[in-house]
Amino acid sequence: MSALQPQVLPADEYNQELVNNTHPPAWKNPQPAGRYNLVVLGAGTAGLVSAAGAAALGARVALIERHLMGGDCLNYGCVPSKALIRAARAAYAVGEAESFGVAAKAMPAVDFPEVMHRLRRLRAQISHHDSVQRFSGLGADVYLGNARFTSTNSVEVEGQRLEFSKAIIATGARAAKLPVPGLAEVGYLTNESVFSLTELPRRLVVIGAGPIGCELGQAFRRLGSQVAMLTDGSRLMPREDPETAAIVTEQFQREGIALHLAAKIRRAEKSPQGKTIVFDRGRGEEKILCDEILVAVGRAPNLEGLNLEAASVQYDWKGVWVDDHLRTSNPRIYAAGDISSRYQFTHAAEALARIALQNALFFGRKRASDLVIPWATYTDPEVAHVGLTAKEARERGAEVESFTLGFDDNDRAVVDGDTAGFARAHASRKDGRILGATLVSRHAGESIGEFVLAIQKRMKLRDLGAVIHPYPTQAEIIKRLGDSSMKSRFKPWMKKLLVKFFAWRR
Repeated sequence: MSALQPQVLPADEYNQELVNNTHPPAWKNPQPAGRYNLVVLGAGTAGLVSAAGAAALGARVALIERHLMGGDCLNYGCVPSKALIRAARAAYAVGEAESFGVAAKAMPAVDFPEVMHRLRRLRAQISHHDSVQRFSGLGADVYLGNARFTSTNSVEVEGQRLEFSKAIIATGARAAKLPVPGLAEVGYLTNESVFSLTELPRRLVVIGAGPIGCELGQAFRRLGSQVAMLTDGSRLMPREDPETAAIVTEQFQREGIALHLAAKIRRAEKSPQGKTIVFDRGRGEEKILCDEILVAVGRAPNLEGLNLEAASVQYDWKGVWVDDHLRTSNPRIYAAGDISSRYQFTHAAEALARIALQNALFFGRKRASDLVIPWATYTDPEVAHVGLTAKEARERGAEVESFTLGFDDNDRAVVDGDTAGFARAHASRKDGRILGATLVSRHAGESIGEFVLAIQKRMKLRDLGAVIHPYPTQAEIIKRLGDSSMKSRFKPWMKKLLVKFFAWRR
């Protein structure tokens, strides 16, 4: 079955440029000649890294994509969402201006069509990095179309059979569906369609309170939508600790986002007034009327049509099964990225692809469990985390010391007006080694890397007290956490001893 030519709406010059780069209509697949060293299925982050790395090493590699090169990150994820968030932050800054002594003449007039025009322009500008032409130029044979395994060492794409020595499955994931009666009939948005909007929804309901729901919910509120968020959980950001979630919750409420927690959605309805979500929080049915519904309830692996049974590759509803070396049940085939990892982030997909590539082509023994993978949610304030929480560390039998500093005592945060949030680190009581860290601040995503490196190098928390930061910076709070660890080891008897020592020296 031939792959349909992707359509990205609206069909303006920038989306046409995006399609021309990532799935050019006139592209003709090459003719396979002989066995490939590596066949890569999927041209999202993991697939692109795998293919580029293999080609750079001199391997004969085929890269197959059925939709748009660049995958979720370029087309429906990181790139467009951060463009939207940046515009929303600019609008919010106008409202904040008066607190800095800058008189705003009026509330910001958001030109939403222009916001989305900018988003599409920047996405198209970036798309050449992931283009068919670029990867063909790097030495990969690029095939556009649906791929399916036909044996343990071959795939078929658009009627052509490709044989391989090794393969990497990197087909990624998509927005999960929500089985709510009437929802499909009413119509809803996901991260795959929300960036096609050209008019701002006056009333938006966001279903889901994870990273995608929180990021986009806050962005649309700042751009002028009335936003209500629904989740069946008891709080926002269930993966984060309660104190972190509480700070983001307080900010959302301050911005006027209506939060409906512990809500069981019963059905969706449509009327001349708009779309209605009917839900229950234990006190009878409640209703919210809106113009658009955004569903952000997780991800589902892209397994359909791969014919994994023919390749003897085991999988379930969560994705492809891999071992710690990212090898599937077929020793010829590896998997990387969202199709096989619980860390569904672009940076994780890149790191995992490097492991899969090395292990596939060079009989490597790199382990995914050795990676130290951070994550960040780009709300305002941002939330970033790496390593273990205190609870997780204790469950593994470690004795933990936790150190927390608020940004209300950080000079740069005070003058910036960014005092909401904190920095927290967990260290082994036995040897002081850093086990995990969380940052909640406007620049958390930019700052967490210092903790990532420290955990990778098995550093002690007090070692960070010796790292000199420029003053004043918000990241300096990490140094202060190191100082706090050092001070905790300074016992009262040590001070008494030193008092006597200095008295003797006088």
